[in-house]
Amino acid sequence: MGEYNNQHYQLDQTIIEKRMETKYFAKRIQYYSEVDSTNRIAKELGKVPGNHGVLVLAEQQNAGRGRLGRNWNSPSGNGIWMTLVLQPNLHPGHASMLTIVAALAVNNAIRNITGLDSFIKWPNDIVVNGKKVCGILTEMNTINEKLEYAIIGIGVNVNQDNFPEELKDTATSILLEGKRSIDRIDLIADIMKHFEFYYDVFLKTENLIKLKDLYNENLVNLNRQVRILEKDMEYAGIALGINETGVLLVKTVETVEDGEITIIKGVVSGEVSVRGIYGYV
Repeated sequence: MGEYNNQHYQLDQTIIEKRMETKYFAKRIQYYSEVDSTNRIAKELGKVPGNHGVLVLAEQQNAGRGRLGRNWNSPSGNGIWMTLVLQPNLHPGHASMLTIVAALAVNNAIRNITGLDSFIKWPNDIVVNGKKVCGILTEMNTINEKLEYAIIGIGVNVNQDNFPEELKDTATSILLEGKRSIDRIDLIADIMKHFEFYYDVFLKTENLIKLKDLYNENLVNLNRQVRILEKDMEYAGIALGINETGVLLVKTVETVEDGEITIIKGVVSGEVSVRGIYGYV
């Protein structure tokens, strides 16, 4: 594992491809020094048969996006901004679970390469010490009710030593938390290796039955108070982990005429705030 005093070295596509320990993920890489969005390029690749497993990688994004359309800060030389193209024979209704699979892979790779105690914040963030170090954005397209492609965008804050004022309270980097810079290529290769392994496990059942226990062990939400914002409804409860379809189970207590009842709700989408994470106190 490399360590660098100069954080602003450029990625080298040839070296990355040589470092890959995968069967088909990222065996082909499209590298750009600067793009608007790796997800946009990956969508175009996804429309062309034969691009399964292609990795789009950029040194810098000018229009990176996070979940719910938020902007994603993607400076040059310090982060990992990449999108994996997938063209699986998969029911479209099951494709959203790929976010869960990717989060498990990224979290395990960060732990393996850096030694940091990172955790997953359902459904698509990786956090260290209560701050976000990685975001994942899955997008897909269907044709005649069949999945044409799914793309998995992954942004990791690796060697940044500072953040814009509006992000300082919620974002961090591997450098800031681990007090040393990391070879980004090591991390890219390890993410792809883990992702391919968990992806193959997922495809055997097209659900998370074999992965949910491992995911829940690494879930920062687990057994903690959470606040759920779904459309026009907001409520609080205790997160119990995910089920085999990636739904977050939340235990709530509701008042009825003759007392209180406990209800287990399933959260499919929406905003989930965890007490003690991102300023939720």
